[in-house]
Amino acid sequence: MKHRVAGRKLGRRSSHRLALLRNLSTALFERERITTTLMKAKELRPFAEKLVTMAKKETLHARRQVLRHIHDRDVVAKLFETLSARFAQRPGGYTRIIKLGPRRGDAAEMAIIELVGSETLSSKKKKGAAKAKGGKPAPQVETPEPAEGAAAEGKPAEKATRKKVPAKKAKEAKPKAKKAAEAKGKDSGKSKGTSKAGAKPAKKGGKGSSE
Repeated sequence: MKHRVAGRKLGRRSSHRLALLRNLSTALFERERITTTLMKAKELRPFAEKLVTMAKKETLHARRQVLRHIHDRDVVAKLFETLSARFAQRPGGYTRIIKLGPRRGDAAEMAIIELVGSETLSSKKKKGAAKAKGGKPAPQVETPEPAEGAAAEGKPAEKATRKKVPAKKAKEAKPKAKKAAEAKGKDSGKSKGTSKAGAKPAKKGGKGSSE
């Protein structure tokens, strides 16, 4: 029969179990909300609450007794300055355990253990983060300026209106353009030849008349 055998061994020796509870209580006072297995949370609750009760005395002896288990002096300062003031009018029940269900893999029961009053701090942090995100100015997007000539005439720029010509049509258009240029060159040459031929007899006639 299991008489006068209190507590859970958690698969550890006494020294290892005490070190585990000390580390968990340090993390709990520092972050005010941690996730662990349900059995560890149930073992941590009386251990951590005794430390809070001891911190409420606010004496040098109480501080030294807490330092036996909490080796981080910053956490001890927080426990004596802020947490003890928060629980000054509360006669116990400083922590809360919330069950999360089985863990994936080994199906161990998980739970959240937190200090009472930490939920208001977390909600304030979330609101502050949301305000910080919403208060940032929107990024300015630069719009391309229209061309000067196109803006003056009220017409869109040539780049915007220009359409892509298919490759086949472009190849067909090149020989046509060359032929048209050659024809224009021939016509201009003929016109120049006729103008020169008509000018020469006019000069001869002028000389004869003067003679």
